[in-house]
Amino acid sequence: MSMKNRFIALILVVQLAVISAGCLSPAPALPPTQTPLPATLPTPESTIATIPPGGMALQLTDVPPDYLIKDRTVIAYSEVSQIAHDLGWQQGYRVTFYRMNREKDDLTGIRQSISVYPPENMNKVYAIESEGILSNKNGTTRYEIPFPAIGDKSMAFRETRIGDPLGLAVYTVIFKKKNVFETISMGGTTTDYEILKDVVRKAADKIR
Repeated sequence: MSMKNRFIALILVVQLAVISAGCLSPAPALPPTQTPLPATLPTPESTIATIPPGGMALQLTDVPPDYLIKDRTVIAYSEVSQIAHDLGWQQGYRVTFYRMNREKDDLTGIRQSISVYPPENMNKVYAIESEGILSNKNGTTRYEIPFPAIGDKSMAFRETRIGDPLGLAVYTVIFKKKNVFETISMGGTTTDYEILKDVVRKAADKIR
């Protein structure tokens, strides 16, 4: 075989090898098909408190340091009204704090009342409680006052007894959150609207 023919034969062998290698090499992989993830829907917030009433009650650390506990107790079924029973009242808790300074003739108290109802009745509970507070004045002058929004719905008012020479005031806030209704009052010789706002906010934060 001549040199020229041998060279041509070598080229053919190389070409065949390249073609064979191309046939044996795997086809390029296609990008994997991405399955779209299902849309994540926000979990609806529960309408039922998961903490018992005693766990939602204010603690000494939630009120100014010069206050003491006067009373802390569960509310008995027989203590609540028939209207509350009809609305499905389930359980409740009450705590009272006081501050006393004999030298300054100062006696001031903070009282919290917690009641648990079925969640579907909360609007009725709030409507009846707020209407009753505003209509039943019992010898007092009572005004609704501005107050930061608390819980799902709230209102606040200031009350003074007619003819009281000292003009002592009682501030009361009512609010509902989840299936809990609360009343928090501050009354005495040295009431403080700003302290009451802080205490009520802490009380609402305990409902989870």
